[in-house]
Amino acid sequence: MRTYIGNQQAVSAEDFVELALGTPVELWLGAEGETDEERAARLDAARDILADPEYRTLPDDVARIAAEVIEVQAPELFNVVPLAHPARRHRSSRKGAAA
Repeated sequence: MRTYIGNQQAVSAEDFVELALGTPVELWLGAEGETDEERAARLDAARDILADPEYRTLPDDVARIAAEVIEVQAPELFNVVPLAHPARRHRSSRKGAAA
């Protein structure tokens, strides 16, 4: 089965995420062995992208995509069972005048 985002084919999971977000994954996660200067430049670029109105929903999009992937890969993580509420204790009121 082939997966397309727009008119581009996503061959790997990394391709899918990059095409879905519109930015390279390395921009957000960094690359192994990057220097402090490279990290600062990468984070600067990320801030500029997040300031662009076109990408203002990017953090929400990332959270949504992550939740969808988790739901597909490990659906048991979303099987939430409500906890039983403990019985409420009724305290008797100790109102009255002190003698």
